[in-house]
Amino acid sequence: MPAPALPNLLLVEGTSDQLFFRALCRTLGLDTRTTVKVAPPRELQASAFNTKQGVLNHLPVLLRQLDDGQLRHLGVVIDADSPPDGGFPATRDRITRDLAGFGYSLKPEHPHSAGLLFAHDDGLPDIGVWVMPDNSGDGTLENWVRRSLHEGEQPLFDHACAVVNALPQPHRFRPTQRAKAEMATWLAWQSRPGFGIDQVITSGLLDPDGPDGRPLRDWLLTVFPASHQPAPRP
Repeated sequence: MPAPALPNLLLVEGTSDQLFFRALCRTLGLDTRTTVKVAPPRELQASAFNTKQGVLNHLPVLLRQLDDGQLRHLGVVIDADSPPDGGFPATRDRITRDLAGFGYSLKPEHPHSAGLLFAHDDGLPDIGVWVMPDNSGDGTLENWVRRSLHEGEQPLFDHACAVVNALPQPHRFRPTQRAKAEMATWLAWQSRPGFGIDQVITSGLLDPDGPDGRPLRDWLLTVFPASHQPAPRP
């Protein structure tokens, strides 16, 4: 398997997450073409799957690349999901066990609200893990977006949720996918219907300094400190 082309990697679950985090990184001056690669598992290994399990399965490969110097910094974004598909405690414990096998342990002094940081017992760079939405509860990226909306977007989003709630029963989507259905409905009413979740960044639909937005941005700059450059002026 070829090594990632860039020394800094942000591993995400799928292509929609990839587009979202590429857009978010660019707002922070993190160049996703030259310094920080944002990729799902399948882009790194043809036999991998773009799923939560695919991320977990691919971690050992990346941990060996950190050990031999192919990777300099690694960040991982993964959904907590909800039982029976996971949940925050189960997701945190699984990642903690996997990283422990490679000499990493969770830094107890680092608040979970600011992301999870794992230190190596032999001095390798910390690994950052963000468990969506907030490193403490169940949910997904969509839950994070919902809590980070600009105040002016809330009425339209509430209406989208009401529309989804009024759909004939039984719903074709699983209960655990409700947040995705609500998000897709709201996005369909934006200025560019049919575009993905990354447009919440590119179209300025979020409050960048809100209580849920700022910690994620600070986490990215903590994981990739040497990669940060001032964002270009508009």
